[in-house]
Amino acid sequence: MKEPKEHLARSLVLDSEALSLLLRDDRRMAARIEASRRVGVPVLVSVLTIVEAAQGKTDLARLNWVLSRLRVEPVSQEDSLTAVALLRDAGGLDGHKYAIDALVAALALRAPAPVVLASDRDDWLKLCGSRVIVREA
Repeated sequence: MKEPKEHLARSLVLDSEALSLLLRDDRRMAARIEASRRVGVPVLVSVLTIVEAAQGKTDLARLNWVLSRLRVEPVSQEDSLTAVALLRDAGGLDGHKYAIDALVAALALRAPAPVVLASDRDDWLKLCGSRVIVREA
């Protein structure tokens, strides 16, 4: 079986859709995460992504188990300032609509050679351009 392209990355960043798939026990997403972990690629998730992905019916025990297998990253003041600049540089995207995406993009940009698993490829390209590799979640 051919290894997924994510193994070429030095880190993997999940957006809310990718994390939601893991929380729903999506086999394809779980296999991608495990393949990355097997080759030593850290799988990162922002603390904000957790809030965005968890729904009212999310099983908290499952959420805690999934998070225990990921590297949960905080949001810093520096990330906030990077996110503001990303929104501005992307043509002034609305901070209300794109705030979490911009903060997760700031995380991706400080991670080594990231691949981002995302559902909104166009938004990621607006925010990060070619500085990250975006793969469909």
